[in-house]
Amino acid sequence: MEERIVKPTVEGLRAENITYKGFIFIGLMNVDGDPYVIEYNVRMGDPETEVVMPRIDSDIIDLFEGIVYDTLKEKELKVSPKTAVTVMTVSGGYPGDYEKGKVIEGLQGVGGRSILFHAGTAQNGGDTVTSGGRVISVTSLGDSIEEAAAKSYDTVKSFSFEGMNYRSDIGKDLMSSAGPVKKTTKSAPRKSAAAKTVKGTSARGKKKTE
Repeated sequence: MEERIVKPTVEGLRAENITYKGFIFIGLMNVDGDPYVIEYNVRMGDPETEVVMPRIDSDIIDLFEGIVYDTLKEKELKVSPKTAVTVMTVSGGYPGDYEKGKVIEGLQGVGGRSILFHAGTAQNGGDTVTSGGRVISVTSLGDSIEEAAAKSYDTVKSFSFEGMNYRSDIGKDLMSSAGPVKKTTKSAPRKSAAAKTVKGTSARGKKKTE
């Protein structure tokens, strides 16, 4: 991937005398073991940010200053050897029409095994409720994709809201024993109601299909 995609991208910028400062996030698709470029982003995307940032052990502000002041070569980028897997939970109907204000149950029992990024939540009295299509992304670290994914899915199963959807296949294309690809819908009881160099894997939640 580095030889076929990353280095040619950087060399192309140099060849065209383009001075670029910032992120280049390359969206890839795994096709029979070969990486194919889907898109270039000149920013960190969502939920890609949630799977990349937790693995950076360096002071990110120090790195940003290195980019601004052309001292990045003096900085050290420390990256955790662990794998990160992020699972995004979304509202029922997303990316189409969806309802807001669904009470999210079980957040108190999540503990510290995963990092929760609140993308579309709000407070309503004493309740945490949904306020967007993408609701909460769950990121976990592990010594393998399998371990990290298992942690994230265990965390996802510990909370719920009415109409909650999430993909159940995150990282499976990179696992040794890939299972069937499917999507999962989880509804809350009514009141009571994702390689050593590329270690992060994530995907956006999608509307359930039968």
